[in-house]
Amino acid sequence: MNNDQRDNEFDPRARTREIRAEFAARGDVIGWFEALYTEAAGDNTKIPWGDLVPNPYLRAWAESTGLKGDGRKALVIGCGLGDDAKYLYDLGFKVTAFDVSPTAIEWAKRIHSDTDIKFENANLFDPSRDWIRAFDFVLEVYTIQPLPLDLRPKVVDAISAFVGDDGELLVVTRGREDDVEPDELPWPMSRKDLSRFESNGLVQTDFVQMPGEEDEPPRFVVTYRRNSMPE
Repeated sequence: MNNDQRDNEFDPRARTREIRAEFAARGDVIGWFEALYTEAAGDNTKIPWGDLVPNPYLRAWAESTGLKGDGRKALVIGCGLGDDAKYLYDLGFKVTAFDVSPTAIEWAKRIHSDTDIKFENANLFDPSRDWIRAFDFVLEVYTIQPLPLDLRPKVVDAISAFVGDDGELLVVTRGREDDVEPDELPWPMSRKDLSRFESNGLVQTDFVQMPGEEDEPPRFVVTYRRNSMPE
């Protein structure tokens, strides 16, 4: 590959940052997701996370713990093209998956048309009331990281609300030390950031740090449970 080819090579992460910045400049912190999927026009290589395979850290955790659905109800936050939703479906969960981008949802439905996964277009901050405290297993992979830091507590609170009594939440995120300031999208989470989940009635039951790929930050894979209320 010559220098001109390298200069012209499309960088999906750089383009994502450009789109996000354009929307942030006019005070819209969510609309860029739909713009990104629309611009991709069915080309998953233009979506930084559009690998069409389940997240490797989710998979490693699931295999190490022997995760099985056994017909339990699962919710996937910010599902994108539905790869993680399909993985949970194959493990035996009854899966609902949502994304703020209608284009992403229609795309996911086409990819996974041979399943009965419920793909829904929804906003994390205005979900169906039927979803509150309704799920046995909630999966959050990388949704928190690209949202503004000042929204982080609100995002954590919203995600926590989906976990039912005796339900489990799995969070996969880029990690950082508490005293390291995040400087570039996507913004990693610290243990202090994650502690907000425990302010929502969840108990941390496991914390695994996995190495990131190449020069990327490590991944924190964290499990929480909501204990049922005593009768």
